[in-house]
Amino acid sequence: MDFILRLGAIASALGAAATMATSDETLPFFTQFFQFEASYDSFSTFQFFVIAMAFVGGYLVLSLPFSIVTIIRPHAAGPRLFLIILDTVFMTLATSSGAAAAAIVYMAHNGNQDANWLAICNQFGDFCQQISGAVVASFVAVVLLVLLIVMSAVALPNH
Repeated sequence: MDFILRLGAIASALGAAATMATSDETLPFFTQFFQFEASYDSFSTFQFFVIAMAFVGGYLVLSLPFSIVTIIRPHAAGPRLFLIILDTVFMTLATSSGAAAAAIVYMAHNGNQDANWLAICNQFGDFCQQISGAVVASFVAVVLLVLLIVMSAVALPNH
């Protein structure tokens, strides 16, 4: 189950990073020389999100051999403890980047009158769908990492 959850978390984390990194929409305004563009790299929070989720996905790929070791040797505490610690670190990174991106997605959908930030999702519908989907995928990865941490903690041998 550990290996399967890791594969799901890999797909979710890398899917979130790829979806956010490819989010882009341009709206022409009067002429082709005067256009409005919404792209992930216009927001530093989304740049952080792409980098963080790519790191999470990369870590999960690199953790697969350790997962295989814990399957082959279920009573070995060292590899399982190593995975618990690193899973916790990368779950925290995924949570922080997902939460930061979720705040910006909320602002894009609803705006904020006090900050004079207009809701842009009325005009940039495709862009907003992509970034919303990326945030949801990141939280799927977080849930899978939480399940991995709990499963590994329960499976730790009592010495």
